[in-house]
Amino acid sequence: MGKKQKVVLPPDLPPEVLDDEVEVSDEDLQFIKENRNYASLLSTLDTHSITKHVTRVADAKDDALEKLYEKRMQKNALKKEKEETGLQVDRVDALPIKTLDGKLHYRTASKAVSENDLSEEGTAEDAIADEGMVKLTKAEKRAKLKKMKKEAKKQGKEVAKVEVEETPHAAVLAEVKEDLTAEETFESKKCKLAELGNALLTDPESNIKLLKEMVQLSKDNDHTIVKLGLLSLLAVFKDIVPGYRIRLPTEKELEMKVSKTVRKMRYYESTLLSAYKAYLQRLVALEKKPLFQHVAVRCICSLLDANPHFNFRESLLDATVRNIGSTDEAIRKVCCSTIKSLFTNEGKHGGEVTVEAVRLIADYVKAYNCQLHPDSVDVFLSLSFNEDLLKSGKTEEDQKLKDKKSKKRKHTDASNQLMENDRKKSRQESISKTRKEVEADYKAASFALDVMERKQMQTETLSAVFETYFRILKHTMQSIGARPEANAGALSAAVEPLPLLAPCLKGLAKFSHLIDLDFMGDLMNHLKVLASGSSNSGNTSDKCSKCLSVSERLQCCIVAFKVMRNNLDALNVDLQDFFIHLYNLILEYRPGRDQGEVLAEALKIMLCDDKQHDMQKTAAFIKRLATFSLCVGSADSMAALVTVKHLLQKNVKCRNLLENDIGGGSVSGTIPKYLPHSTDPNLSGALASVLWELNLLSSHYHTAISTLASGISSMSTAHNQVLLSKSSPQLAFKEMSLDQELCFTQQTGSIKLKNKRRTNGPAASLSIGSTTVKSSFDDNELQRKLVSHFMVHHDIKENERLRKELDRTALSLQLYEQYKKQKKQSKPRR
Repeated sequence: MGKKQKVVLPPDLPPEVLDDEVEVSDEDLQFIKENRNYASLLSTLDTHSITKHVTRVADAKDDALEKLYEKRMQKNALKKEKEETGLQVDRVDALPIKTLDGKLHYRTASKAVSENDLSEEGTAEDAIADEGMVKLTKAEKRAKLKKMKKEAKKQGKEVAKVEVEETPHAAVLAEVKEDLTAEETFESKKCKLAELGNALLTDPESNIKLLKEMVQLSKDNDHTIVKLGLLSLLAVFKDIVPGYRIRLPTEKELEMKVSKTVRKMRYYESTLLSAYKAYLQRLVALEKKPLFQHVAVRCICSLLDANPHFNFRESLLDATVRNIGSTDEAIRKVCCSTIKSLFTNEGKHGGEVTVEAVRLIADYVKAYNCQLHPDSVDVFLSLSFNEDLLKSGKTEEDQKLKDKKSKKRKHTDASNQLMENDRKKSRQESISKTRKEVEADYKAASFALDVMERKQMQTETLSAVFETYFRILKHTMQSIGARPEANAGALSAAVEPLPLLAPCLKGLAKFSHLIDLDFMGDLMNHLKVLASGSSNSGNTSDKCSKCLSVSERLQCCIVAFKVMRNNLDALNVDLQDFFIHLYNLILEYRPGRDQGEVLAEALKIMLCDDKQHDMQKTAAFIKRLATFSLCVGSADSMAALVTVKHLLQKNVKCRNLLENDIGGGSVSGTIPKYLPHSTDPNLSGALASVLWELNLLSSHYHTAISTLASGISSMSTAHNQVLLSKSSPQLAFKEMSLDQELCFTQQTGSIKLKNKRRTNGPAASLSIGSTTVKSSFDDNELQRKLVSHFMVHHDIKENERLRKELDRTALSLQLYEQYKKQKKQSKPRR
């Protein structure tokens, strides 16, 4: 313990003297006057603060006093607010200040000063105050300073922890507030769009100004609001767009005085047209952005389909055609359906949009060098042409000329008669003049197009379509000629695909009766080259067979026959080459790779519909189709057998193929042996063979094929008058395909039901509706038929192998005999 220090007490205050007892003498006043510099304290006194505490004011009314007190309370409140901005020091550690009104005020510090600094300053002041009151030793001072530093460190850590804990909470609160405000703004904008759209649909003439506001809302930063704005504007424009094109008034027309109704209508049309133009510009700009592409294309196609007659349809049509070959399937389907709708519903636009769309597609194909999606040309199949209008154009023109000549004659006769009476003549001229004016006005007011205008539009459309098709054929021929031949064991160079050839051939097949005769020769030559697959016809045919599929080459044959039959009177073309191509393509056909519908159509058009066939050619096709039926599926086999039946019923002499005559019979012709690998059906010698394939097909697993094969086998030459079957290869293929799909669904259903039966137990009964699901055929019977079928094939292959060995042995023996003869002849005589 240290020594006790003496406590120094402050001196006593002087005794208080009342103001009434204070007396000021003349000497005091004289002293103050002489020493004014020392009386500056009195001049700096705040008299206002001294007088503001006066509770009573002389000659003041009660209302004025209340106003004074109210002002005083307001000033005090302002002072308190200013004082609250600072930090108040502890009353124990700091000395107060007493004001004149008797209140105590303590010192405050600003908020910019940290709490650590405040604590340090407070402790330092406390230490100074303590030192002023009690003197501390050096050791006590050091201990006190250490203690103060430790407390400061603890307080700093706690403050840091509180700040760390408070910051994530504040950030979360800020994010929640932002989300709430964003949701509120989104809901408000959505409600705004709904209100504007409802107002426009209710009364468009009065609220036409709101269109600009809706267009402005569609330019928002929020993507959802933009999409909603575009769709809302689409609904509004589809409803309020008039059924005519808007023509803005010229400057002279604007200068003219018009009625209030006309002025209102002009304002409405100009505002609608400007908003519509801004909307279309917005759609075209957003159509190039992936985020808004689907919505923009949908709006463009909907506007074009709903209002093809209105202004700015060129920009809508251009954007639709530009996306008709898009890689996005959804966009491509929407654009194709819109173009097809324009082609089928020409009553909305009178055919003008059809001409423009076909011309744009033709330019589009030309610009991209025929490298587009097939749907871009497949839309031409939706076009419809008035054949009577196209064919009877010249006769109508001749009729009009005849009518004009007859009218002239009548007019001359009437004029000769009216020469006698001038009054009648003038009256007749006035009547004819007014009649012409009325006809002209009626024609301008009516929506129906003139016959000549319709014919001109259809002619332009047809020329653009065939221009596109011929360009595709030309590009195909050029690309085939430029392709290098693939050498054995070497990879060919990268070849250019031909995506538009298939839709081009379909279009030529549909519109073949409308092709001009001047192009028939070149078209048939191109089709003959494209359909060629024979190695004997040159290098070009080899390239065609390598780059074109079997279905495309069959389609070329179909187009050639359709063109020939539709223009039978004007053309004299030999179709023998196409029969050769079909004969070779039957062997190249693969069921999983090629289209069976195209093969069935080719068999119907080229073999079944043709009335006259050569006997050798017919027999070759019958034999090849019978062999083809053994190697393909049931649908293709049914189409081939139906064709065989048709050919045998129409060609009675070919029924000798059904007889088991050794050597081929007496009708084998000059060819003594059947050549199955011959490329020409006329040189195959098929009449020297037998249809042994029908015996195998009669044991086919499918009952329809086995029944048909047995019926063909029982056909003989005695039954000459046999009714032709009404079924065609196309119908047979379609029915068999549907039957296969039905059997597949029944099999899958039976498999699922068997699994359920295993899980539910043997006593569970399974049925769908009122019928029980059964298997379409017996598994044991199918297995037995397949075993017998493949055993026959095995025996045939084994016989072929033994025959080859026998021929080889016979040839070697013959060569040995020749060698012995030569050896005997070469020995010298003794």
